[in-house]
Amino acid sequence: MKTLIGLIATIPSLLLAAPGNGQIKNAKTITVNVYGNCDICKKNIETAANTKKISAAEWNKDNSAAVLIYDSTKTTADAILKKIALAGYDNQSYLAPDAAYSKLDLCCQYERKQNSKLTVQHSGETNIKHEMGALSSQDINKQTAQAKNENLLSTVYTAYFGIKDALIKGDGNAASAKAKELYKAVDAVPMEKLSASQHTVWMKYMKDISYNAEHIKSTTEPEHQREHFTKLSVAMYEVMKIIKADYPVYYDHCPMYNSGKGGDWLSKESDIKNPYYGSQMLGCGSTKEVIK
Repeated sequence: MKTLIGLIATIPSLLLAAPGNGQIKNAKTITVNVYGNCDICKKNIETAANTKKISAAEWNKDNSAAVLIYDSTKTTADAILKKIALAGYDNQSYLAPDAAYSKLDLCCQYERKQNSKLTVQHSGETNIKHEMGALSSQDINKQTAQAKNENLLSTVYTAYFGIKDALIKGDGNAASAKAKELYKAVDAVPMEKLSASQHTVWMKYMKDISYNAEHIKSTTEPEHQREHFTKLSVAMYEVMKIIKADYPVYYDHCPMYNSGKGGDWLSKESDIKNPYYGSQMLGCGSTKEVIK
């Protein structure tokens, strides 16, 4: 028993000193449940959780417990658990997308607890029950109505439109600032409140949204920002079709962008204002679809 206690006590220091992690500052330690089977799962889970000098993980296949250590000024346990879910592993807060789970090696495809309920920590220490598996149509409709009323992605959408407006003006500094807001907003989405269909689409595209937001915020050059904005817009369109805003959204298309390959964007206004050419060809484009 003393040996086991001693091993657990050393885990934080081992994680802090793990190769490639560097020294994690402002370190916070938390133990969470992550489901898996084998040593390959261990590697996958820890790889998904680890970010150099920001976060590290140690997963135990015997009890499905993962010890997370992270810089509390740069990330959260919630954000780390999202990454683990995207890698294919259900955990105490998030379900892995079916597509991610199906890509796991056969030895890694743990038994998903379809009839069990897991406790999700939200809003401090409040316990919210999230049921895995099939939901009744009544439950889905209730969750969908609740999610719509709460505008769960409103900050995400606002930040996206801010990037679009900045690119219309050719203002790379403003676009970068709005992309930073978008990047933070993605991590702040309360995924446990999304309905089953909303959860699925968000888990599928949130990584693309974060990736392109990160590239836009990392530069002040509008042309480079626009290259990632067109990819961002494709992902955002797929999300907005399912998790609708409480106002009409216009899905617009510029046929000339990218050497005639075209580029799309979303707008709250019906008037065409082209973010790819700005004042050079402000009215170039047309509305393909209205999402409402």
